[in-house]
Amino acid sequence: MPLMLLSFLGSGFVPTETLPSGIRWFAEYQPFTPIMGTLRALLAGADAGSALPVAIVWCAGITLVGYAWSRKLYERDPVPK
Repeated sequence: MPLMLLSFLGSGFVPTETLPSGIRWFAEYQPFTPIMGTLRALLAGADAGSALPVAIVWCAGITLVGYAWSRKLYERDPVPK
């Protein structure tokens, strides 16, 4: 759920150059900015450049953390009643 909020603090709605300095720094280094930049470039038929590998790494990292977390929760002992 917290990951959904990150899309509002990234470059999804406005360019990061127009944001205040504190939010701009956060928006430039959060996972949705390179993902959105890559999607925009690919949909426009342009070269995604260096944003593509960064987006792939972010997606793979989030997926691996989510998978490990869900496995840990699934394999825990049930709470006795």
